[in-house]
Amino acid sequence: MQRIDGRPVDDVVASEGGAYAPFPLRDEPARWDLVRTDVATGVGPVVVHHRPGPDPVLLLHGVAGSWTTWTPLLDAVDGFRGRGVVLVDLPGWGASPAPSEPIPLAVAVEVVAAVLDTLDTGPVHVVGHSMGAFVALHLAVVLPGRVRSIALVSPTTAATVRAARHPWPALRSLPAYTLLRAGLLVTGRAAVPLLRAAAAVGLLRVLAAPVFTHVRRLDRSVLDAFVRELRPREFLAAARAAAAYDTDRWRSIACPVVAVLGRDDVFARPTDLDELRTAVPHARTVLLDDCGHFAHVEHPGAVARLLVP
Repeated sequence: MQRIDGRPVDDVVASEGGAYAPFPLRDEPARWDLVRTDVATGVGPVVVHHRPGPDPVLLLHGVAGSWTTWTPLLDAVDGFRGRGVVLVDLPGWGASPAPSEPIPLAVAVEVVAAVLDTLDTGPVHVVGHSMGAFVALHLAVVLPGRVRSIALVSPTTAATVRAARHPWPALRSLPAYTLLRAGLLVTGRAAVPLLRAAAAVGLLRVLAAPVFTHVRRLDRSVLDAFVRELRPREFLAAARAAAAYDTDRWRSIACPVVAVLGRDDVFARPTDLDELRTAVPHARTVLLDDCGHFAHVEHPGAVARLLVP
């Protein structure tokens, strides 16, 4: 175990040097033999891309994401060849229609369970990014028999919960998250047109710079998806869910847990890894150098080696 800023971390991992964000985001399910299925759930249909197989992996995207957010990781691991894969567009994200009202975390987990039931996957290895990491942890709390292991990518956990509850103090601890939330509260539905207008005049990389360590080295597909997938209503609902959540519930998690966090992440802090280890003492925590909030896009090879069971 190493100590970073006085805090215990199991590993500090160097990135892959010049191979920053080596893959674009692809909307090409046939590339990995994935099939699209619309799964009926209690809040409406959700879009799932999947491939049957043993030892299945469930991938849950974060805010401003969809199933395509995971395609750099799929490229890095040859699409999990020989294994089952399930990629869900959570309600209101990606191609899944928005429910009439934003859904709480408990309902998001019910949606995931409905997907697993429909596909008859059996227990799965869950990989969750950001908000998806939150969903993954709660899935293991309420339906532990469904989860073989949890891998958390750039997880928004304890610091985000505090920032959602107490936004003014969070201006110091998580300024990017706090300002984004405030901006979406003010602009509402106008946020996306404003972002698209900024992209049209060449400002998108400036706006996305806090989220990625090397924004100028990103493929345009990553930035386009960031704008396309930002949904203000769903983002604010996720913030409300975080504010109401009791992270002590994670103490019941017994399955293997590993979490990787970018050293430059502006939506989470190394203290989050320390607090995760307090709640889940058997969790392995990793800090990834030269990495922001999208570790699986910025360094998919390193993430695959660290997290993929």
